[in-house]
Amino acid sequence: MNRSSYREVELQVVRWAEARRIIPNAKPQAQLNKALEELAELFKAESQGNMPGVKDGVGDVVVCLINYCALKDIDLVECLALAYDEIKDRRGTLMPDGTFVKEAA
Repeated sequence: MNRSSYREVELQVVRWAEARRIIPNAKPQAQLNKALEELAELFKAESQGNMPGVKDGVGDVVVCLINYCALKDIDLVECLALAYDEIKDRRGTLMPDGTFVKEAA
């Protein structure tokens, strides 16, 4: 498989969606609904230990988010950077039982 940059693949997805008139004809809400469907498939694949299904599911969710962002004229990488900036200084540890314990200040 050719390892392209994220931006190259994102542009390929947008061009694919434009060729099929998903962009500009789809509604952003429809892309969010599709992302939820794909997320449910990802959850099922994860619960079954189906790694090919997990990879497919992650990709499908990201495609829906790329389409959503294109329809809303939002930069997906900027959204990711904003989220990272918000969490990067958080301190703590996720315990084996799933509880996050914040580090004392």
